[in-house]
Amino acid sequence: MHNPTDTAPKPLRAAAPAGPLTGRITVPGDKSISHRALMLGALAVGTTEITGLLEGEDVLRTAAAMRALGARVTKGADGTWQVAGRGIGGLVEPADVLDMGNSGTAARLLCGLLAGHAVFAVLTGDASLRQRPMRRVTDPLAATGARFVGRAGGRLPLAVQGAADPLPLDYAVPVPSAQVKSACLLAGLGARGVTRVTEAEATRDHTENMLRHFGATVRVTPQGAGRVIELTGQPELIAAPVVVPGDPSSAAFPAVAALLVPGSVLTIQGVGLNPLRAGIFATLREMGADITEENPRIEGGEPVADLLIRASALTGIEVPADRAPAMIDEYPILAVVAACARGTTRMRGLRELRVKESDRLTATAALLAANGIRCAIEGDDLIVHGNEGRPEGGGLVETHMDHRIAMSALVLGLVARQPVRIDDGAFIETSFPGFAARLNGLAAGAAMIAAA
Repeated sequence: MHNPTDTAPKPLRAAAPAGPLTGRITVPGDKSISHRALMLGALAVGTTEITGLLEGEDVLRTAAAMRALGARVTKGADGTWQVAGRGIGGLVEPADVLDMGNSGTAARLLCGLLAGHAVFAVLTGDASLRQRPMRRVTDPLAATGARFVGRAGGRLPLAVQGAADPLPLDYAVPVPSAQVKSACLLAGLGARGVTRVTEAEATRDHTENMLRHFGATVRVTPQGAGRVIELTGQPELIAAPVVVPGDPSSAAFPAVAALLVPGSVLTIQGVGLNPLRAGIFATLREMGADITEENPRIEGGEPVADLLIRASALTGIEVPADRAPAMIDEYPILAVVAACARGTTRMRGLRELRVKESDRLTATAALLAANGIRCAIEGDDLIVHGNEGRPEGGGLVETHMDHRIAMSALVLGLVARQPVRIDDGAFIETSFPGFAARLNGLAAGAAMIAAA
């Protein structure tokens, strides 16, 4: 597995294609669902078969961690994955440090999983992940009886001593975060009684959907704009097949490329469209995007459809703060859209972007500024002034080891007047294996994305 700290950077360059982007593609499996399928499969009784698992490095780190905790995780010749679970309470103490690479989701969810098991483990990650805060999950999880000892600010490396008899949590999440909610629910699986998590704004509910899919009792009660989630502890989770839909966060990059490159017509097959996750597509439609859902269906408790996308003239809008939880990872690519739209786009309430793989809010503004695009940060808002067409481009973007900043900059290069370069794209593999090759395959002629 790639570790950005011990390999040479991979500079890339993206330039406008000679013609439109056309074709039918799939995107990698949903990363959030892939992590959860492996974790819950490891806690289930029996063998779970997973189809369409994202085989990026973040998810492979989770697979390795589940093996280290005693589950049997294998990949079949047909590409399906098998997870022979241990049952709740059945995880074993890992013999070595668990290296979560660049994955904040894996690290935070694993803190919840470990809190409910009487094992000792040490989590670490790459240079980027070791700078990211973990106390937002470890502070509430400590109420189970688990103990966490980390570096200043609770950062990795982090030692975890799980609780022998974990207590159920009753926790109100202070800032909308599916990771914090999910960590609390995973810890609650090992506790007697009901674990209750209250969120003021509804966040993505993949954990609740998948817990039900494996047989847990989960009750969700609306409360204002948010919800109260109650999990009955110590269920017997039963192995169940999981079909992982295409990741909507990954789909956003080729979708935006098709919207912005004139004349393009692109179909992205099998995209997950969970309404708590797919805010980017609602926002693009509000800006005037021609996006049609075809062949809608339900797979593994999640809504899925094929997306037909046609190049469109787009107009700047105001994106409300309450949409942030449903598209928190998509603001960098939305900023690229805003740069090509007519008028000004204001994205409100982006505080959560400051604690992603990088300070993603600052990094997004720097990406735009390096390419001649007028923008500003006001408080937690990002304001982008579009130029109704092709931005100037020509910049070198510092990616800060953030795969979404890297991919957003490369998509900008496909529509800018001058090619756009990034300092390093090696870690794009963490979430979208084969990203450059897949986009290059949509254009006739020379590769749009190539080594710089």
